[in-house]
Amino acid sequence: MQEAQVALSSRRHFILQAGALLGATVLLRPGAAGATPKEAKAAEVTPPEDLMREHGVLRRLMLIYDALGARLQQGTDFPLTALTGATDLIRRFIQDYHEKDEEEYLFPRFIKAGKMADLVQVLLQQHEAGRRLTGRLQALSTAENLKQPADRQKLAEYLQSFNRMYRPHAAREDTVLYPAFRPVVTPGQFDALRDTFEDKEQKLFGKDGFEKIVSQVAGLEQQLGLYDLGQFTPRS
Repeated sequence: MQEAQVALSSRRHFILQAGALLGATVLLRPGAAGATPKEAKAAEVTPPEDLMREHGVLRRLMLIYDALGARLQQGTDFPLTALTGATDLIRRFIQDYHEKDEEEYLFPRFIKAGKMADLVQVLLQQHEAGRRLTGRLQALSTAENLKQPADRQKLAEYLQSFNRMYRPHAAREDTVLYPAFRPVVTPGQFDALRDTFEDKEQKLFGKDGFEKIVSQVAGLEQQLGLYDLGQFTPRS
């Protein structure tokens, strides 16, 4: 009888130790099950945040446009793929994806709510102007045209016009339009749009689509010697 009690006590001790160890392992694991569904949802990227990080891609591409425009005007050579790659990303990721999302899911809701109609109209006009500029850039982006001073000048002007418009365009959306979006939709619509954006991104660009696009932008930066962030730090 005494031996049985000792064995039972030892077994209980073992179970308690094992349970404590398992609990510690769960607590130490990243993204452990301790987070509630509400906390997990809060950690996800919201629709305005998603659009703003896409603006980050746009700004990096505009930096590439700046560098290309300067080299075109200075008569400096550069890989043609830097130009064609940048205009292709602007077309596929910014204009055919990012802007289409704005036009389909954001702008109509502001119009319906009777808010910022004038701003939305200007943004739409600038989207169309941007697509025209991209079409002209892509048509001129050939090895033969890069040899022609007149065509190089046109390319430089189109790149400059694009950046001159899109810098205030993106800034106005980031500081005025996006912060005002949540009040014009219901909480359910806001959460559903998060999933819509994610599904569309995956459909168009594959799993981890945003990360793939960022990697392509980094590749273009490396071609032009722009990737090292430290080079932009003032030295005095």
